[in-house]
Amino acid sequence: MAERRATNKYYPPDWDPSQGSVNAYIGQHPLRDRARKLNEGILIVRFELPFSIWCGGCNSLLSTGLRFNAEKKKIGSYYTTPVWSFRLKCRECGHWFEIHTNPKDSAYEVVSGARKKAMPEMSNEDDGTAGEIVDLSRVEDSDNKNSLLHKLEALDARKQRDKRTMERLSTLQ
Repeated sequence: MAERRATNKYYPPDWDPSQGSVNAYIGQHPLRDRARKLNEGILIVRFELPFSIWCGGCNSLLSTGLRFNAEKKKIGSYYTTPVWSFRLKCRECGHWFEIHTNPKDSAYEVVSGARKKAMPEMSNEDDGTAGEIVDLSRVEDSDNKNSLLHKLEALDARKQRDKRTMERLSTLQ
């Protein structure tokens, strides 16, 4: 029975094509239960969290990729791009939180009921080393001079220098 409802291929015996679509005949919207708040401008959609957030009600962590049935509503526009509001309910405590799209920055913003998990961000400052490969073995700092590894490398360099010197002396004799 459910498979017939999902594919929408069941035609009641008393239905006539002149009466319009089957949905109009039954008195049902084509989107079915997802359109129950359509008269308020709200559509129920499946929403996946774009980042991890902390719930404001139970303080539990809701991780990236978690899916919710969200109430989607148009709240404005940025030039011609719509700004959407997604209202979601926490799975743990039933607390509502709201996320808005931000077309200007191509991002999402947590507006109320939760807070975004603080993640370390990459620095946008250009310090002159962007895209460069730095050889860390040549970088000198005060702590490195006293380290055992530095002393071992210096000893190895001295041995190689002495070996080359001995080879030169033997060629001169």
